[in-house]
Amino acid sequence: MKVLKFGGTSVGLPQRMHHVAQLVTADKESKVVVLSAVSGTTNALVEIGELLLKGNKSGATKKIDTLYDKYLDFYKELLSEEESLFKGKEIIDTHFGFIRYLLDSSFSEWKEKELLAQGELLSTKLFYTYLKEIGIKAVLLPALDFMYIDEDGEPDVEYIREKLHERLADNKGNQIFVTQGFICKNAEGLIDNLKRGGSDYSASLIGAALQADEVQIWTDISGMHNNDPRIVEDTFPIAELSFEEAAELAYFGAKILHPSSILPTQKYNVPVHLLNTMQPQAKGTLISSKQNPGAIKAVAAKDGIIAIKIKSSRMLLAYGFLRKIFEIFEKYKTPIDMITTSEVAVSLTIDDDSQLGAILDELKEFGTVQVDEELSIVCIVGDFVSEKKGIIEKVIHSMNDIPLRMVSFGGSKNNISLLIETEKKREALLSLNKGLFHK
Repeated sequence: MKVLKFGGTSVGLPQRMHHVAQLVTADKESKVVVLSAVSGTTNALVEIGELLLKGNKSGATKKIDTLYDKYLDFYKELLSEEESLFKGKEIIDTHFGFIRYLLDSSFSEWKEKELLAQGELLSTKLFYTYLKEIGIKAVLLPALDFMYIDEDGEPDVEYIREKLHERLADNKGNQIFVTQGFICKNAEGLIDNLKRGGSDYSASLIGAALQADEVQIWTDISGMHNNDPRIVEDTFPIAELSFEEAAELAYFGAKILHPSSILPTQKYNVPVHLLNTMQPQAKGTLISSKQNPGAIKAVAAKDGIIAIKIKSSRMLLAYGFLRKIFEIFEKYKTPIDMITTSEVAVSLTIDDDSQLGAILDELKEFGTVQVDEELSIVCIVGDFVSEKKGIIEKVIHSMNDIPLRMVSFGGSKNNISLLIETEKKREALLSLNKGLFHK
C-alpha cells in the first residue's frame, strides 16, 4: 500500500482536483489519499478565528460569506451530475452552517481548532463525491477516527496503527481510501491539529503506521532543489536524499516539506517521494535510508534568527555553567539552532522570540548579554564523512566575501551551518551555488 498526500495547491482548483483523481486511479494499487484543505481556505479560517477571538462578528461574517461564495463556485465546476451537485451543495451548507454557528457561540481555543478542521473536511468530502460521480469505488476514512495525539501533543503511532487497521479491515476489497491531513483528536477527545504544514506529517504518520511501500508528497514543485529557486536561477531537483539530509533541509528552510514529517518515516524506514502534481512525469526527489558519502547535496537558508552571546569571566572552568544556560531555554520551551563556546563566552541562536524577554532576564544573572537580530542561518547539506578533508575549505572559500558570524560543523555529519546577516543571504546563496555546484 502507498500513501499519497496532495497539498492545497494540488486541490486548489476544480480542474486540479480532477487531475488528482486521475493520478490516484492510474493503477490498481491500494492507497490512502491524504488531502490538505483547498488553497487559501486555512488562511481564511485563521483570519475568521482571529476576528471571532477579538469579538469582531461583522468582520468574521464578511470573511465567511466570501469563503462560502468561493466554495459555491468551486463545487459547480468540480461536479456536473444532478445528484452530485445536490450532495456537493449539502456538504458546503453543512460545514458553513457550523462555521456560522460559531458566530453566536462562546468562541474559545477549542472552537478555533474545530473551525480550522473545516477546510480538510470540505476538501475530502467534495473529492470523494467527485470520485463517486466518475464511478470510482472509494472509501472516505475520517481522520478523527484514528489520528491521535497524547497529553504532550505527540502523535501515538501505535494507536494510529491499531485504529487505522480496524477501519481498513471494515472496508476490505476497496483500494482507494480518502482521508484528511492536519486534523486529529487529542487526549481529551477534542478536535485538534498537527499545526501548520501538518498534512505532510499526517501522511508520514499514516505511512509509518501502515508500514507503507512509499509515502508520496505531491506539491507544485518537482522535488527538493539544490538551492532556493526564488533566488538562484540555475537550481536543479535532487534525485535522492537520505532521511537525515532531508530533515536538515526541511528544518533549515526547504519549504516543500514540513520538518516533522521525516521523523516517522525514518523511524519505520518508509521511503518518501516528493512529486509534482503539475508535472507527474518528473522524477522528483526520493528520500530513503540510502547514503551517498562525500556528496554535497543542497543549500538552504532560514531567516528570523536571533543570536545571543553570554559573556562571563565566571565561566572559566565553571562546572555546570552550560547546563544552567540550557535549562533556561528548556524552561521557556525555546529550541537552540546553533551554539559555539569559548572559555569566557557562549554564543547561540534561536528562531523563536516569543519568550525572548524572559530568557534575557534570567541570562543576565550569568554575565553580560548581547542580542543581535535580522540574521539568517545558511545550511550546507550532504554526507560529509568521507570528504571532511577540504569540505570546510570549499565552503569558506565560496563565502570569502561574506562576513561569517558563526560556523557550526561536526555536530552532524550532514550539516554545515553558517550564521550571516540576512541582508547578505542572497549573495551567500549565489556564491555557494557557484562555488559548490559549478566547477
